[in-house]
Amino acid sequence: MRIFLAGASGAIGRRLVPLLIAAGHDVAGTSRSADAAGKLEAAGVRPAIVDVYDATALERAAIDARPEAVVHQLTDLPQSFDEKALAASYPRNSRIRVEGTRNLIAAARAAGNRRFIVQSIAFAYAPGREPHVEDDPLNLADGPRLVTVRGAADMEQQVLASGLEAFVLRYGLFYGPGTWNDGPSRKPALHIDAAAQATVLALTRGAPGIYNIADDDGAVSIEKARRELGFDPAFRA
Repeated sequence: MRIFLAGASGAIGRRLVPLLIAAGHDVAGTSRSADAAGKLEAAGVRPAIVDVYDATALERAAIDARPEAVVHQLTDLPQSFDEKALAASYPRNSRIRVEGTRNLIAAARAAGNRRFIVQSIAFAYAPGREPHVEDDPLNLADGPRLVTVRGAADMEQQVLASGLEAFVLRYGLFYGPGTWNDGPSRKPALHIDAAAQATVLALTRGAPGIYNIADDDGAVSIEKARRELGFDPAFRA
């Protein structure tokens, strides 16, 4: 399958690329830096140096890739954990989810793509009975993550209303190689490799919609992802 991977050099992109290549997919991946693009090329990816906010360049890159699936793994978060840097990144990360997603959907349509997979968050549910299922309401009213949750909700709505075969993967809080934590820190948690594998599975399995992708730690229900995608939270690369 021809795949256009936005955010190929990010934390999850670095774990996802080897799985996609090993599965025999033809991957074109975006990056904003020539150095990262060189590493992608060495890994077997056709790199596209493009900024998601440059809608014209993004559309051109997607058309050149002729994708059968677009995978949206773009975020704008600090590489190492720092509370001040993280707080400062929230508006930027929200912007990439709102404006960046809008541009990526337009590029996918221009390229004739059908399947669209997007990274969202499983820690955005409003307080209530656990484990949360996918149709539980998100916490759009208050809390320290309000900017983050509103950005994610806007992104999800855009993708689900796009007319594309939309898969929204609500990931837990990452741990593992290249993340801020070696092990689970808070619920719902998710190993970065299991997140990457869920993305690979969504390329060819399941019906469009929202899926909780997390450890089976009682915070969110992963029954739907297990049943329809074959998701296994114990997967490690």
